[in-house]
Amino acid sequence: MENNVAIRFEHVNKSYGNREILKDFNLEIRKGEFLTIIGSSGSGKTTVLKLINGLISPTFGIIYVDGKDISKEDQTLLRRNIGYVIQGIGLFPHMTIRKNIAYVPSLLNHRDKERTRKAVERLIDVVGLDRDMLDRYPAELSGGQRQRVGIARALAANPDILLMDEPFGAVDEITRKMLQSEIIRIHEQLGVTIVFITHDIKEALKLGTRVMVMNKGLVEQLDTPDHIRNTPATPFVKELIEG
Repeated sequence: MENNVAIRFEHVNKSYGNREILKDFNLEIRKGEFLTIIGSSGSGKTTVLKLINGLISPTFGIIYVDGKDISKEDQTLLRRNIGYVIQGIGLFPHMTIRKNIAYVPSLLNHRDKERTRKAVERLIDVVGLDRDMLDRYPAELSGGQRQRVGIARALAANPDILLMDEPFGAVDEITRKMLQSEIIRIHEQLGVTIVFITHDIKEALKLGTRVMVMNKGLVEQLDTPDHIRNTPATPFVKELIEG
């Protein structure tokens, strides 16, 4: 496998009983890429994400992360190298922001509290929040601020891959635009591979270096934002762009 491929799906099928979610699904995601995935509900978007970090297993086919068949890897170690951000990220309400972000570094660094402290302060800077927020609790922050903390926590283990499942869907439009700008900046700054699911075609086209449009478990189009905008490959993609 090529060295620049971060994630690879090879002839992957995923079914629940008679319901086929993914059908002979093939995909290569390059290292440092920002792939946005858009499609209707039930198109298989979240299934793709959960297959990458081993939350679910394929019915058939193989998924590789950094050239390794993930079915043969230690799942805890696999997930430690993959950040995961969901909508309305579940922060621990009884912990300060500092302790929320430090949760994973504390497990990894064990007794090296100074190393953990530096990691937390670096990450709060990376997501564009003031350090004085570190001693507050999640309930004292706005929705947009909590979402930034969720991103910081996902980056805390210094992952190579960041999976994001509609992370900005629960915030207002102004906050959403700010978070979009922030994640573009973080991607450029850290060079992490991002796979980002959205229901919003404008968000998909704004954020992605490539965009994958899915429908009923199949890929309708996988291309650059400009190509998808200017040359939609199917009537489904055309309707999505014009809608």
